[in-house]
Amino acid sequence: MPAESKIPIAPHETSRRFATRLALFYGAIFGLLGAYLPFFPVWLKAVGIEASWIGIITAVPAVTRFTVLPFVTSAAERRQSLRDAIVITAFATALGLAVVGTQHQALLVFLAFAATCCLWTPTGPLTDAYALRGVAHYGLNYGPLRLWGSAAFVVGALGCGLLVDVIAPKHLIWVIAATAGLGALASLGLPPLDGLKKPDLTQRDAGALLKDPGLLAIIMASALIQSSHAAYYVFASIVWKQSGFGGLTIAGLWSLGVLAEIVLFALSPRFTLPYAVLVVIAASSAVARWMIMAQDPPIAILAIVQLAHGLTFGLTQVGTMGLMVHHVPGHLMARGQGYFAACSGIISSATSILSGMVYARYGQGVYYVMAAMALSGGVVMWLSRHRLDHPHSAASGG
Repeated sequence: MPAESKIPIAPHETSRRFATRLALFYGAIFGLLGAYLPFFPVWLKAVGIEASWIGIITAVPAVTRFTVLPFVTSAAERRQSLRDAIVITAFATALGLAVVGTQHQALLVFLAFAATCCLWTPTGPLTDAYALRGVAHYGLNYGPLRLWGSAAFVVGALGCGLLVDVIAPKHLIWVIAATAGLGALASLGLPPLDGLKKPDLTQRDAGALLKDPGLLAIIMASALIQSSHAAYYVFASIVWKQSGFGGLTIAGLWSLGVLAEIVLFALSPRFTLPYAVLVVIAASSAVARWMIMAQDPPIAILAIVQLAHGLTFGLTQVGTMGLMVHHVPGHLMARGQGYFAACSGIISSATSILSGMVYARYGQGVYYVMAAMALSGGVVMWLSRHRLDHPHSAASGG
C-alpha cells in the first residue's frame, strides 16, 4: 500500500476543496484537447501549411510522450513538487500555443509546437499522479473526478465547432490558446497536498519500478487495450462518411461514446469487483466491439456499439488508475505515470501506423487487428490478476 494510505483522512471540507479544484482543472485540460484535436489541423491548413508538414507537426505530441515526458515527470518527483510542475507546464502550454499562433511558416510552426509539447504532454500524467496521491490521501474516488475531463472535452469540441462558423479558420489558434490560458489559471487553484510523507527518493527506488512485474503488467495490459482504439480514432469518421452518414450523425455517434464514458466514471464508485477484473471486462468488451465494427454494421447497431466506449475506454481507465494507486508507492506515482504514458505513446503510435497500412489493404478488416490487441491486453491482465488484486472499497479510489 502507498505510504499516504497510512495518514488519517483529511477533514471533509479540505477533501471537498481538493476534489472541486481538481475536477475544475481536469475540465480545463480536457477542454483544451477538445478544442485542439479537431481544429488544430484546420488552422494549420488555413495558414498555408502543406499536408506533409501537417502530418509531421501533428505527430509531435506522440513523439514527446515517449522521449521528453518521462524525464519531466521524474524531475518533478525528485524535487517533490508535483503541483508546482503542473502549474509550470500549464502556463508554458498557454504561452507556447500563443507563440505558435504568431508563426505561419511550416518549419517555425514545427519548432514552436515541438518546444510547447515538451511541457504540454507531461501535464496529463503529472495531473493523474497528483490526483491519485490525493485519492489515496483523502479517501476519494477517481472516476467522479475524471468525468469532468470527458464532459469538458465535449464542450471544448462543440464550442470550438460553433466558432468555426463565426470566425475565420486562421484565427482558431487563438481559441485554442485561450482555452489553454483557462487551464493555466485553473492550475493556480490546485491545493498543495499537505501532510503527505516525503521520503528521500533514490535511483534504486525508480529502478525498482521498471523491474516490478506487477507494474509492467498494468502498463502493458492498459496500453494494449487503449491502443486498440487507434483504428477507431483514425478511420471511424472516414468510414462513416463514405457510408453516407451526415456530419450531424457522425458527431452524434462520437458523442454517444463520450457520454457513455461520463456515465461510467460517475457510477464507478459503486463497482465492487477487483480492479484487475474490471480491466479484463474492458478488454473483453473491446474484443466484441471491434469484431462488430469489422462487419460494417448499420446505424442502429453502431449506436449501441458506441455506448460500449464507456466499457472499452472508461472501464480500462478506472481499473488501471485503481491498480496504480494500490500498486505504486505514492512518492513514486509521477514516475510510474511517466513510464505508463511513455509505453502507451510508443504502442499507440506504432498501432496508428500499423492501422493505416492494414486499412489501406483490408478496409474495416483493420478492426480484427484491434480485437487481437485488446484480447492480448486482457490475457496479460488475467494472468497477472492474483498478483494485483486488492480489496475494493469506496475509499480506495475506484
